[in-house]
Amino acid sequence: MNTATLRIHQAAMRIFAVEGGTTVAVSDLAREAGLSRGTIYNNLDDPQSLFTSVCETVAAEFRDSIKVATDHMDDPAEKVSASIRLCVRRVHDDPHWGRFIARYAMMEPSLGSFWAEMPAEELRRGLISGRFTFHRDQVASITATAGGATFGAMSLVLDGRRTWRQAGSDTAEVILRGVGIDRAEARDITQTELDPLPRLAVFDAA
Repeated sequence: MNTATLRIHQAAMRIFAVEGGTTVAVSDLAREAGLSRGTIYNNLDDPQSLFTSVCETVAAEFRDSIKVATDHMDDPAEKVSASIRLCVRRVHDDPHWGRFIARYAMMEPSLGSFWAEMPAEELRRGLISGRFTFHRDQVASITATAGGATFGAMSLVLDGRRTWRQAGSDTAEVILRGVGIDRAEARDITQTELDPLPRLAVFDAA
């Protein structure tokens, strides 16, 4: 994507997050992006497919950012915990991103697909190594639970009922305890300081 297209996607995400729906008027999009209507049309092949494209862009950026943030971690428990906590922290750092995810994650498969990828792989790795204890056919249920709980924690932050630290750590601790991590160790893992989730070029250009 070129810079104009990235700005269009970022502006569309903000509009969808605030107003809902899956379509946006070109005039509103141009105003939010700070671009002319002509530039919008020149950089969108099909304005009607913008919502799907935004979902795919947001999902890919999140997936890549999590990979950058957790690549140095060896412990499956640490990586699962970090995935949850960094997602919740991003809501604090970028409320529009959080509201977009919270509003659409349950209806748009691409936004929730992350949980069936890296977290599922880490659950299997932890099970094989003996780090986790659960039935091997429960991976899909555990990742669905982790994803749903994380979306719920995001809503708590957005509504001001919990801080991102509280909501992220509590949710990660519950998930780790559910896969067999001792209470004290789960608390230690989920209280470890983490750097903010990096923002990749897809958003820096906007």
